[in-house]
Amino acid sequence: MYAIPLTENAELRMLEPWQDTEFLAHIDRARANTDPWIPWASRSTDLESARATLQNYADKQAADSGRIYGIWRDGTLIGGVMFVRFDAETGNCEIGVWAEPAGEGHGLISASVRHLIAYAFGERGMHRVEWWNSAGNTRSRAVARRMGMHLDATLREQSLYKGVRHDMEVWSLLAHEWRGEPNAA
Repeated sequence: MYAIPLTENAELRMLEPWQDTEFLAHIDRARANTDPWIPWASRSTDLESARATLQNYADKQAADSGRIYGIWRDGTLIGGVMFVRFDAETGNCEIGVWAEPAGEGHGLISASVRHLIAYAFGERGMHRVEWWNSAGNTRSRAVARRMGMHLDATLREQSLYKGVRHDMEVWSLLAHEWRGEPNAA
């Protein structure tokens, strides 16, 4: 229900707390790809913590401050996109993504991000979409570039992961720079 087709066999849908079992199984498959980049991946290790992650985003959606969507391919959850932050008052938001290996290389992340950007600018009148990634996450950086985002800054040693400091890149796209692609999410 309320699915946005991405390809003939893939779709974008809301992820909700009642989908905790499916989400946990997916995160277990995605953990090696996701854990270094998405903080909640290392905290979503059992049904209760997976439900808490989804509930956190349900609460953000209710407060209009964030959302989480899943990407299903052939009926299996293989990745997702989210508004990490969404501030309609200031017109600024941040988009994040993740995928398990089965979700990589099919253009599904890029297609989903385009829908979120179109929604942010077209439906909600946002001014700025941000994208944060570890400087070591080349796949994430590639998505930002494909979306036409500009590298605003590299925050040196900003993020701590397993005792190692990582540089974080901050990318952005402004409403007047968006060429407009799919209909809103």
